[in-house]
Formats: sequence, structure tokens, C-alpha cells
Amino acid sequence: MPEGNSTGQTVAGLILAAGESSRMGKPKQLLPVKGMPLICTMVAEALASKLDKIVVVLGHQAQKIMHALENDGLLTKVRVVYNELYRLGMGTSIRAGMQQIERHCDHVMIILADMPHIDSNLINRLLTKYIHSGKDLGAVKIQGRRSHPVIFGKRYFPELLRLEGDTGGREIFAAYRNSALLVDAGPSYREIDLDTPEDYDKLGRTEL
Repeated sequence: MPEGNSTGQTVAGLILAAGESSRMGKPKQLLPVKGMPLICTMVAEALASKLDKIVVVLGHQAQKIMHALENDGLLTKVRVVYNELYRLGMGTSIRAGMQQIERHCDHVMIILADMPHIDSNLINRLLTKYIHSGKDLGAVKIQGRRSHPVIFGKRYFPELLRLEGDTGGREIFAAYRNSALLVDAGPSYREIDLDTPEDYDKLGRTEL
């Protein structure tokens, strides 16, 4: 189970893994990364962080992905939510996950399951600086621009629960950008989003 952040404020991790992987041509959640399926790598990193609870949103090929999590002993350590509207975009997955979070947590960190270099160190870096800042909106920053993961305080929960389509939290950051804390990811972080076979090749054989 997650070790918690020791601040008295409950922070949930919301891992979005419901997409169809249409550009990859096969479920990217199941691609081998660091010796296990990508979804298992991402869940294991979140569990190793200071997040208090982990919710995983599934959609396309949900049963196969759940089977992979079960095989690696991770299924019982997280809350899995099935988003039957996953084809309509990321916003529906955020809504589905938030329904399991809104009443029990003070903050939510949204983690994309196709960014394999989001690890426990990066999660903790963002989480620690965010909590200490007293702000209620934050994200990782790379070369001066906002990236992932992102984190929202409770006052944004109603807006997250109204998201539609594939907008994610972009509009919230656009509306409140002056209130957001941007935390530098550090020079060693590689921002890779696995959308295509070419993206997967960029990881390099040592990481597969």
C-alpha cells in the first residue's frame, strides 16, 4: 500500500489507462516496460510513492489489463474503476475516477499511464513541493512548460467531475494559471508519451 505523505492531507493518485491505443495498434498498457506490462510499472511506481491511495481507470481491454495487474500482485492494492464511456475521451475517465475520490480525499494527482518515466521520485517531488507551497493546483514543468503529472485541490473537484471529451484538465489550468505551482522535473527526466510504435522504440531496449 502507498506509504502516505505524512501531512494529514489525503492525496489520491488517479491513473488513467482506459484508452484504445489506436495509434499504437495494440494495447499500450500491456507493452513490456522495465520487465513488466506498462500498466504494472506505472501502478508499482505510484504505490511506491507517498500517495495515500491509488485509483486506476480502465476501459479498452479492461479484463486483460486487470489480469496483468493480478499476475503481478497489484490488483488488490488499488481501486479499479471501469469507464464504460472511455471512447468519448479522457474527460470521462477523470469523471469516473473522481467519483471514487471526491468524498474521501483533499487532493488528486492525475497520472497518465502511457508516460513510463513518471516514477515514484517524480511523483514525490511534485507532491512534496505542492503540499509545502499551500497552493491547490500544481504540475510538473519541463523546459518552462507544463507537463504531467498534475495535481488538483478539492476546490477543483466539481470542475473535474464535469469534464467531457478529451480535454483533461487543460481548461482548468488555463483559467487558473496564475494560481498554479509548476515544479521543475529535473534534468534527468525524459518526457516520453507512448502513443505510436516509434515512441515505444525510443525507450531503448534497456528499458523494455
